[in-house]
Amino acid sequence: MSSNAARVAGRHFLQIPGPTPVPDRILRAMDMPTIDHRGPEFQKLGKRVLEGMKSVFKTANPVIIYPASGTGAWEAALANVLSPGDKVLMFETGHFATLWKNMAIKLGLHPEFIGSDWRIGADADAIEARLREDKNHELKAVCVVHNETSTGCTSRIAEVRKAIDNAGHPALLLVDTISSLASIDYRHDEWGVDVTVSGSQKGLMLPPGLSFNAISPKALAAAKKSSMPKLFWSWEEMIPHNEKGFFPYTPGTNLLYGLAEAIDMLHEEGLDNVFARHDRHAEATRRAVRAWGLEILCRDPKYYSSVLTAVVMPEGHDADAFREKTLNHFDMSLGTGLTKLSGRVFRIGHLGDTNDLTILGALAGVEMGLSVAGVPHKKGGAQAAMDYLAECASGTLSAAA
Repeated sequence: MSSNAARVAGRHFLQIPGPTPVPDRILRAMDMPTIDHRGPEFQKLGKRVLEGMKSVFKTANPVIIYPASGTGAWEAALANVLSPGDKVLMFETGHFATLWKNMAIKLGLHPEFIGSDWRIGADADAIEARLREDKNHELKAVCVVHNETSTGCTSRIAEVRKAIDNAGHPALLLVDTISSLASIDYRHDEWGVDVTVSGSQKGLMLPPGLSFNAISPKALAAAKKSSMPKLFWSWEEMIPHNEKGFFPYTPGTNLLYGLAEAIDMLHEEGLDNVFARHDRHAEATRRAVRAWGLEILCRDPKYYSSVLTAVVMPEGHDADAFREKTLNHFDMSLGTGLTKLSGRVFRIGHLGDTNDLTILGALAGVEMGLSVAGVPHKKGGAQAAMDYLAECASGTLSAAA
């Protein structure tokens, strides 16, 4: 066979903040014959993943698995606990929070958006203040994105839960962990979350195609009163089948094989070790950005993300032109700026099945890309990251330093 394109040696560096590279071990696990999704072999797989995902969400309550993207899990969360006309409180952390708000409008809900400059996580104090004003409890839910993939800002979910409690408000708490689950510490039960939304293609190291709802007893009770039309997304349809290890419609069988393997890999490493690794790589990346003399989009260290770092381009330089140069010369994909950040930022993903050398290679690629694209910067970013990671490895420095 001939091709007009020359072969590129080595593996492509996929450094976008998801989908993440799928480990060979998971690819091999998915390479299985299709089986009867009503048979006993599948039943064992179904029970294994449904139970295993509880440990990842840190919940003792049901976890629903949909053959869908994270957008589907967003819709499922809203459709199962709310009714048309309900008011919900959301926080404008960035592009994805905005998309969730737009979905709520299309579903006939009335979202109230607390605005921000896209450079912080959800402000728990602002949420508490608004809930205190809602004397008649018209707001039925608070919806927050845990890790805003468009900005590299992470919200403090435990603080949001405390804000709701301090206000004495009965609103449900819905949280999007699509880009944070299995990368940043998350505790569905302990933090009193009612519905947690997630997807397969980021910290879980799978291809896109699975999404999740983790559900509290309070959410299950609310679902019985919901009048939102639903069938595919209905928990009422799902749960009786799930209890037996099955699904009410054809599931993503081979993705579930991969999910079982991913759960095993996370527990073999240990979730705390997974979180520490992501913290370490995030700090290495931020040190590199500072050494280059560039600006981190997240303006408050309290909200720094361990999943990605969004970098502000110097005035007069286009982020997408730089990304194109980096891809063409070094075979590395970086995240683009979304909507109002288009052309203004690029995003470095440091999540999934990555190690110290992967991150150093990515940061070296960014530094070379900046040079090739003629972007003003100082040298030494990759070296700053290397020094930090070497200190961590020698035990002289922690990832939180």
